[in-house]
Amino acid sequence: MRIEADSVKDYLSKVPEERVVVMKKLWNTIKKNIPKGFKACLNYGFPSFAVPHSIYPDGYHCDPKVPLPFVSIGSQKNFIALYHSGIYADPKLHDWFVEEYPKHCKYKLDMGKSCVRFKKMDDIPMDLIAELMQKVSVEEWIGTYEKNVKSK
Repeated sequence: MRIEADSVKDYLSKVPEERVVVMKKLWNTIKKNIPKGFKACLNYGFPSFAVPHSIYPDGYHCDPKVPLPFVSIGSQKNFIALYHSGIYADPKLHDWFVEEYPKHCKYKLDMGKSCVRFKKMDDIPMDLIAELMQKVSVEEWIGTYEKNVKSK
């Protein structure tokens, strides 16, 4: 399910009606808790926070014109997705999240490499997501990214 949008606000206004409140709450939870330096944007068509070129001029290695991605959300066909690059790139952060998830949510964790899928809109663990956002600063994310990308 692709939502054509020109801005985060535009994207959030176009999600299916039954998801609007949850998507806005998820976005606001991330926005309120993400460390300073990350910038809100549409990245690859999703509401995102990225490291702007003013802080990391190299941009994303796959497309240097794109700011370095960190976290995005998306309304997919059968779920709401949270894409968190830190969970993918940092095994300690991944393990922490996997261990904490059952303490905050009664449903089984449905997760890919960087994607957490929420099929039950009424049980998205906002407190856990808030805590996750606070765990990685811009500087830490750049360091993790460079360690993973430049070591390959």
